[in-house]
Amino acid sequence: METIGPVTRRNATGPLRRLFWSRERLRPAPTGRIWVYALPLGLLALAGMALATGAYLAENRPLPDPFVVLIAAGSVLPVAVTLRLPVLAWRLAFVMLFIGSMQVGPREPWPWNTVQILGFLVVLGRLAVLEDSSLTIWATAFSLIPVFAYAPDANAWGAAVLLIAIAALGDIVSRRRRTRALLAEKEELTELERAKRAVLEERTRIAREMHDVVAHHMSMIAVRAETAPYRIGDLPEPAREELATIAASAREALTDMRRLLGVLRAEQNEAPLTPQPGLAQLEELVATARAAGVDVSLRADGAFASGRPVDNSTHADADSGRFPTLGGAAAELAAYRIVQEALANAARHAPGGPVTIEVRDLGDRIDLLVRNTLTTPAATAGRGHGLSGMRERAELLGGTLSAAPDGDSFVVRADLPVREAQ
Repeated sequence: METIGPVTRRNATGPLRRLFWSRERLRPAPTGRIWVYALPLGLLALAGMALATGAYLAENRPLPDPFVVLIAAGSVLPVAVTLRLPVLAWRLAFVMLFIGSMQVGPREPWPWNTVQILGFLVVLGRLAVLEDSSLTIWATAFSLIPVFAYAPDANAWGAAVLLIAIAALGDIVSRRRRTRALLAEKEELTELERAKRAVLEERTRIAREMHDVVAHHMSMIAVRAETAPYRIGDLPEPAREELATIAASAREALTDMRRLLGVLRAEQNEAPLTPQPGLAQLEELVATARAAGVDVSLRADGAFASGRPVDNSTHADADSGRFPTLGGAAAELAAYRIVQEALANAARHAPGGPVTIEVRDLGDRIDLLVRNTLTTPAATAGRGHGLSGMRERAELLGGTLSAAPDGDSFVVRADLPVREAQ
């Protein structure tokens, strides 16, 4: 509670300090083709008005020539300065309200010449547009002092209403500009958050799918390690203890992974229980795309040509005695998702264009090529997060993925290792 007073006073007097003696930040120079011609013409017009003001003062006021030059120049100089230094321009114009009223002639309705009055209105309006409301209020309040001090009989109240109206209109424009800037900033932040959320959701889905693949193999490792003493028999005690340790470690790892899966699926109403798709389901995916109107053809070479899935069971390799790695199932899943996203992109960004899918089983890896013909030169892959998700899937397996235009087509090529490097 003790800090309320000082903070309030500081907040109230801060704009006042900025108005009179704080150093002002230089505003950026206007750019654009129109300003190339407007600036020289504007300066020429100000010079002409200064000469006209000097002639007017010489005819109507008994002033020495230096004062005539000072008032004439001071009537237009703030207008030139306000383009980049609006606060400094107001300071100059405010001082000139006192100097410009010297030796007023009997035929003058106001103590200031017409150019000075119009220039001061321009400076005040510019200040209200560019600065915050608190500084504008202080500037307007101080601007009223010379009006009532030097022109009490020349409709000072009308002049005061005019000053307040110009300051209020400028402040409205300033608030609208700040509101638009804040809205644009919030939209940018929202778009960034949306992009981050999309990436996180995709990574979460990949993590769930990888978990489902790994969990199966970990379960089989634990089961085979636990049943080995009964299936093989006559194992020495150190071997039994080693197998028991392997089984316990596998069970512990499996528990941790299931706990992680529960966290990843915490916001879902129901965990998906269906098996993860693989290359065996590509024909169903293609049939669905054709039903949706996509002209798509599928060509599979090698183990996938017959339409049967690659054997990803956990039976031991008879020759090596090792378990198959999880690479086959993970690579199939990644290939399926890449084809799925590529078909979605083709339907979204190049509707009507034919799509060709080529899948080759190269033994140690899966080679995938999706080519869709662009229907128009402007058709592209868009700016979504699908390509990033496809690339992340390939990199998780140690593979590569490229997606780029190739002539009149857009080509997605993936190389997915089936087994980890031994």
